[in-house]
Order: sequence, then structure tokens, then C-alpha cells
Amino acid sequence: MTYPPSKYQYTDFLPTTKKEMDLRGWDVADVILFSGDAYIDHPSFGTAVIGRLLESEGLRVAVVPQPNWRDDLRDFKKLGAPRMFFAVTAGVMDSMINHYTANKRLRSNDAYTPDGRADMRPDRAVTVYSKILKELYPDVPIVIGGVEASLRRVSHYDYWDDALHKTILADTGAELLVYGMGELPLKRLVKELREGRKIGEIFDIPQTAFLLPKNNVPQNPFDEEVALFSHEECVKDKLKQAKNFRVVEEQSNRLHAARILQNVANKTLVVNPPYPPMTESEIDASFDLPYTRLPHPKYKNKHISAYEMIRFSVNLHRGCFGGCAFCTISAHQGKFIASRSEKSILGEVKKITEMPDFKGYISDLGGPSANMYKMQGKDLSVCEKCKRPSCIHPKICPNLDTDHSRLLDIYRAVDALPGVKKSFIGSGVRYDMLLHKSKDEQTNTSAKKYTEELIKKHVSGRLKVAPEHTSDRTLNVMRKPSFRQFYDFKRIFDDINTKNNLNQQLIPYFISSHPGCAEEDMAELAALTKNLNYRLEQIQDFTPSPMTLATEIYYTGYHPYTLEPVYTAITKSQKNAQHQFFFWYDQKHKKHIINELKRLNRPDLIKRLYPKG
Repeated sequence: MTYPPSKYQYTDFLPTTKKEMDLRGWDVADVILFSGDAYIDHPSFGTAVIGRLLESEGLRVAVVPQPNWRDDLRDFKKLGAPRMFFAVTAGVMDSMINHYTANKRLRSNDAYTPDGRADMRPDRAVTVYSKILKELYPDVPIVIGGVEASLRRVSHYDYWDDALHKTILADTGAELLVYGMGELPLKRLVKELREGRKIGEIFDIPQTAFLLPKNNVPQNPFDEEVALFSHEECVKDKLKQAKNFRVVEEQSNRLHAARILQNVANKTLVVNPPYPPMTESEIDASFDLPYTRLPHPKYKNKHISAYEMIRFSVNLHRGCFGGCAFCTISAHQGKFIASRSEKSILGEVKKITEMPDFKGYISDLGGPSANMYKMQGKDLSVCEKCKRPSCIHPKICPNLDTDHSRLLDIYRAVDALPGVKKSFIGSGVRYDMLLHKSKDEQTNTSAKKYTEELIKKHVSGRLKVAPEHTSDRTLNVMRKPSFRQFYDFKRIFDDINTKNNLNQQLIPYFISSHPGCAEEDMAELAALTKNLNYRLEQIQDFTPSPMTLATEIYYTGYHPYTLEPVYTAITKSQKNAQHQFFFWYDQKHKKHIINELKRLNRPDLIKRLYPKG
């Protein structure tokens, strides 16, 4: 797509070349940020957020997007050395998940690269970029961050190598790792550097991690401390790795967490506890930075599909208290919700309405989960004692405020703005919260109103939900509600559509080969969804990504919270046997499915899937 002419000049973006630095009159940058993504100056892209945040602190910030690591390394040399540090990120996605399918096949395109080119970033981008920078500029500190670094901050299973890897700090040689959403730790880091401290000497910033010699770990500046089994112990004993995971996940989900220590060879990894959730004014300040909301002019006449997806969307909050076993959101953003103010949200929508090609339709008013805006514990002193990774599994916490009225107020305020014809909800909706019966009748009324208004006014033909499976046993491992709730929600969805003469679809997502899922569970899934007249399209095979409960089960064979064995499909044949049940209607799978069900002694499922024989 060719983007329409814009009012912005090169100097309205962070500079990406020496020439652009010259336009600003800079001879040197304070921070140079290397990213695996194209540079899109939009609050949905971490590179832009961190760049603008550092700029707001008065620093000169340059960006090198998708540097060429194969040639003479001119992209790594062209801006020289920064005054303060290099910042390195793989981009919005983990580079390995970006590159490979669940079957470890190379993907043919990259949504975060101009025209979808799949060869513009290396595998393990954070490590590759950092090693090059360390070789070229050994005396310049490196700060790593983003999803790829965050999820690899402790010993972690690497699906693509099928091995337990050390903290990413060991491979990169970086001085500091900022995990999670980086605004608060980076602001503190800049303050400390301005006061004359050096990165290798700053050990008290929350939400950071670093490696030190074993005998040189400073006194703990935080209230608590917990030690993990060493990396070497975990390599020898998978049960110890499983036990480690529980500690890390619980600490990641506490309001006041402990400092974590883990020995790695002759060094000690130190992971400081996270900052408290961002306040409304703090998160507003991040979203209100002067983004152009556009790709850098260097991408003129190029198509960047990830940008197309979000260019007319607005993120209302960060964090997710779902705690799903396969999801990395809570490990990166945390389970506590940080919500923007109505003023900040409406200000961003107003900017969208002023874009020359805006046609009046907001594609998404959402977040990690669409309907968690402004939700938190009613009594925060209860939350301060809690270590649960999920606020809604196995049951919705009675202390959780699930009032949807504030979110409805946002929808209505957005729709009332001049230039907005309609706003849609493209993010996934947690229907278990809409079906929940609270002791507070006002909360129940708000959930009912939200459900009706969502389906009547905010569905762009299709509403995404994520039951993920039909087997209660598998769903329990996933930390998802019973599939019975999907039936309840579908009935409500269909009734509202019928009453309002709407022809909308409810689109469910499902996963095969998840820990706890057997072949028979997939056969049951096929039969149940067939009975609902679905030929599933939103499906995926489980891909183990670092720092999730499901990945730890996949690798260790144990559930970290019960330490009991859990069956998981591991081999290619086991995975394919499960995945094929998504396609029961395809003739090329029919014979094999029937043979598998005969082997499993399930003639009843053969009849349900193929009643005509």
C-alpha cells in the first residue's frame, strides 16, 4: 500500500542515518537503538516507545532498524559509538517464533518487515546484534530488552535447539537486561547515569537483570530474596528446572516480589523484582509521546502488514490476569492491569481521525485481552499477599473487580467523537468474565450490557474468542475455563444476532498438541465443533516459547505446581496425529483418522464424525 502524503519531515522521526543526524545538527547520539523490526513510529511498536521515551528524557536517540549482519557490518558502524549505551531488541516478536512454524519450518514472510521479506533479521537477533556491537565497541555498554530478552532472563528451554539455555545475558555479553515494559527502569537508568554512576555498577534498579562474579553480588536492596537451582543443576535434573519455573512465575506475578539469584558457571545472575504496575499518569505519558504513527519515510511505497493491522487501532491498557499456560503476556507485561485515562485514549483517537486516509472506522479498541480495562483487586491489600499466576483460573477471584461499565464508557465516548463512524473490538474477548455471576448486581448488569453492546455495535462481522480446547483435562492445564462456557456464550451471541437481524460469526481459536492433550481429546474436539457446524480456521499447533508454564511441562514432563508427570505430544508423528483432527472434513485425512480411531477403540467417534460411513 502507498501511504498518502504526510505533514511530517525526516526530522519528525528519530534519525536512522548519519545524514538524518546531520539534519538535526548532531555529531553523536546518546543512545543508539538496534531493532529487528522496521522502524514504525507508533505506540504499538516497542522500538518507537523506548526511542521516544529516551528522547523525552532529553537524550539524542538514533535507531538502526534491521541492520545487515552478513556484510562488512557498515550498519553497525555508520553512526559510531553513542555517549551512553547501545540498546538492543529483536523487535515486537521473538525472532525464533517470527522465523519458524511449530514444525520448525521457515516462514515465508515477516509481518514486521517491508514487503514481508523473511530474511531481514537473524535468528536470535538480540544475541547476534549484541555480539557484533561488543566486538566493534568493547567499551560501550549494551542494554538489551524486549520480548526476546525478557523471556530469556533466566535458564530457559529453547525449542529450536531442544536444549536448556543459560540466561541470554551469558550469550550476549550485555551489561544490563531490562525486562517487561521498559519505560520505568530506563527512566531510572538515565537518572543514575546522569548522576555519574556507570551501568556496570548500578544494581538497584527494579525490573533489571545482570550477571556478576559469584563472590561479588551486592547486598540485596529489596525486601526479599530467593535462590534458584543453578543452571548446571537444571541441565542435569529436569525436575529442578520445573521447580525453578514456579518460583520465577510466582515472583513475576507479585505486587512486591523478591530478588532472584541463579548461579551460572562461575557467575551469579541477579534478577531484580519488577516495578509496581504503571499508574494512569505514567502509562498516559508513554502513549502521549509525539509519535507520528507512521512508518519511517525510508519505507515509502513499501507494505508493512503489521502496521496495516494496527494503524487505526488503539491500545487501552497493558497486562493480562488470565495467566494462560501457553501465553507469554504475563511474563512480559505482568498480570496487573495498567489502564490509560479516557483523555489519553480520546486524544489518540482524535489523531487517527486526522489521518488523511482514515475512513471513520477504528479497527480495535483493545489490549492483550479486550475486556480487562480498569480491572483490579477491590482490596489491594489482598493482592499484595497473592502469588496466583491467574486471577480468573480455576475460578474468578472474589476480590477481582470485573465491572465492565468503565470500558463501555470508553466505547461510547470514542463513538461520539466527530469523524468516528464505528469502533470495533479486534482483540480477543474473555467471555468467562462476561458469564461470571458476581455478588454485586451492578457488576452483573454491566457485564450483560457490555455483552449486548459489544455484539450489536462493535463486531466487524466476526468476533474472536479463544476457548482453545474442548477437553476439561486439557483446559485445566491451559488455565482456561470449561468448554461449556463457550456453548453458553455462543447461545447468547446467536440470540442477540437473531433479535437484531445481524449475520455475524463467532470465531473460536483452538490449539493442538498442548501439554495435557491426547489424541482422543483432539478427536472429541473435532466431533464437538463439527456438531456446532464449524470447519475450524483459527487453529495452531502448540509452539513452546520460553518462560511459559506449557513450555516447562513440554520440556521437563512435570507440572511445576504439582510436580506430577503430564503427557505431551513431542514427536512430529504425535503432533501430526493430533493436528489432523482439525481437518476431519478433508477427504485426504479421512482414512487416516478412521484408522487412528479404530486403534484407539473409539468407534463412537467414527460415527459422530462420519455418520454416513
